[in-house]
Amino acid sequence: MTNQTERAARTRAARAAPAASMHRGKAAHVAQQLLESIVAARLAPGSSFATETELLSQFNVSRPTLRESLKILESQGVLELRPGPGGGIIVRQPSIDTLAHGLSVFLRMREVPFITVLKAREVIEPALAFEAALNGTEKDFAALHDSIERMKALDAQSDQEAFLEENRVFHSLIARASGNHVLEVFWSTIGILAAGEQHGVRYSVGNQAHVIKAHQRILDACRARNGEAAAAEMEKHVMSLENLVRDRYQHLLKHPTSIVALPGRSIA
Repeated sequence: MTNQTERAARTRAARAAPAASMHRGKAAHVAQQLLESIVAARLAPGSSFATETELLSQFNVSRPTLRESLKILESQGVLELRPGPGGGIIVRQPSIDTLAHGLSVFLRMREVPFITVLKAREVIEPALAFEAALNGTEKDFAALHDSIERMKALDAQSDQEAFLEENRVFHSLIARASGNHVLEVFWSTIGILAAGEQHGVRYSVGNQAHVIKAHQRILDACRARNGEAAAAEMEKHVMSLENLVRDRYQHLLKHPTSIVALPGRSIA
């Protein structure tokens, strides 16, 4: 009797699979159309998109299909579904954290080790420094100088979190100064995945002093408009993290890429 029940359950599942697949395919198609509508209308983040009733009429789909389409866009950071009075379907700006989460899941499921992420950063950041030296403005360089000064003012032992945050600021400023928006997005994403602190890497007072000096050399090369020198200094700088991992955190060399939490959520 149990075998008959199991066979019947498998038969029902097999019959339901094509329908479920078709439903998901339809939802993905509608999600693409919704996205194109948002882009074409140039809706700003925070804008109300439309009501469910309006969308059901426009796309002529069932409510479950529409809701799945909206959830697809919500998972991509394009929409926010706010329940209750004053809520609705709100347009959002996809965040770098959302992109980093998706990439981290992709890499983790393929067992890509942390060291490989570091290697990717070592390719991207020198290219950004090269472009920053050529395209950066005096305003960009002043912001980089201010970042270095803030680092110097921190207490190396007690302000490690603030130091790490300022380090991210400096590298973000280099990426912005490059003027290459695609590489800037790549760095912002890889920079989150390659952050040593999320793997337990700690920076000594000596490490922090080396970081400040490296940042100054990079800035000096940028101000001299010497792209090759800026790239070379950045390459040495970002490779120092790999060297630190190889010297003191060898267990991380083959450690899988950590999954980055979606905004507002945490990964246990």
